[in-house]
Amino acid sequence: MNTPRLTARPAVGAPLVLGRGVLSRAVVTSLRSTLPPVCAPEAVLAADPWGEDLQLALHLLYELHYRGIEGVGDEREWDPDLLRLRRSLEHRFLHALRSDLTDSPRTVEEAFAPLLVEPVDLSGSLTHQLETTGELWQLREYAALRSLYHLKEADPHAWVIPRLTGRAKAAMVAIEYDEFGAGRADRIHARLFADLMSDLGLDPDYGRYLDQAPAPLLATVNVMSLFGLHRALRGALVGHFACVEVTSSPGSRRLAKAMRRCGAGPAAEHFYAEHVEADAVHEQVVRRDVIGGLLADEPELEADIAFGCAATLLLEDRLAAHLQSAWQQGRSALRTPLPEY
Repeated sequence: MNTPRLTARPAVGAPLVLGRGVLSRAVVTSLRSTLPPVCAPEAVLAADPWGEDLQLALHLLYELHYRGIEGVGDEREWDPDLLRLRRSLEHRFLHALRSDLTDSPRTVEEAFAPLLVEPVDLSGSLTHQLETTGELWQLREYAALRSLYHLKEADPHAWVIPRLTGRAKAAMVAIEYDEFGAGRADRIHARLFADLMSDLGLDPDYGRYLDQAPAPLLATVNVMSLFGLHRALRGALVGHFACVEVTSSPGSRRLAKAMRRCGAGPAAEHFYAEHVEADAVHEQVVRRDVIGGLLADEPELEADIAFGCAATLLLEDRLAAHLQSAWQQGRSALRTPLPEY
């Protein structure tokens, strides 16, 4: 464990990685050349909505709306040809989500009530596994994958703020204020996660592990961008945000213990310890004021809020299954293993 501590480069966009199929190669080629993406409509229809190709293509297109992509001009964010392809990919992804969730809850009560009680049997829980038997190399893989969201933590959810009013907006801004450090740059949660990565000997540069991230991880990040970029899906984004906040505190408590048990370092433990307290408070505010306020203003969005919660759980379960399957076989859950630490 003598790896030198790394610090993130400021304001650097995501890397432009190699494609993993017809769709993502078309996106990469277009971004490199400034030409329209060459991709037949049949390729989108034939693509696996959960697969590496479609999820990477979507992720790259979404990154144009965050920090951008290294070597790609900022004007490509609103390139009509890229937006047209993105919309086709989104339809495919959203249809798959809705198809897999036809029997999911339709009310906020049905969606969130099961999440408010800690399960007695945690044997299938990924965070419980990491807390009790996880090894340092598994925690490093987990952090590398989660960095694709945590290095822009709260950014996708901020898109919903101008789409809310009154009580819901005020409460959402209050929570986001905490997520963005309550006015202190050194306490921004994305910064805290970069410090966690440095403790674990990981590179904290934005998007550094995109090439190693498998489709189940990309889907968990893409769904936030999908919900956030579309006003019509504002209810689903609130449902996603609420689900994350409600489930975060117990999971963070287990991960903080895992980091301490494995000797990951003070910053690694601090990131999750910070979320235990903060998200326990946020849970109350998001259920009472964000969801409550939104339903008071737009009661017709209740099914969308429930859908956002259900979609979050579905994708997190898929990711957990991927990680646990790989680790049970003693192999890396990344597309290529991390260097030894």
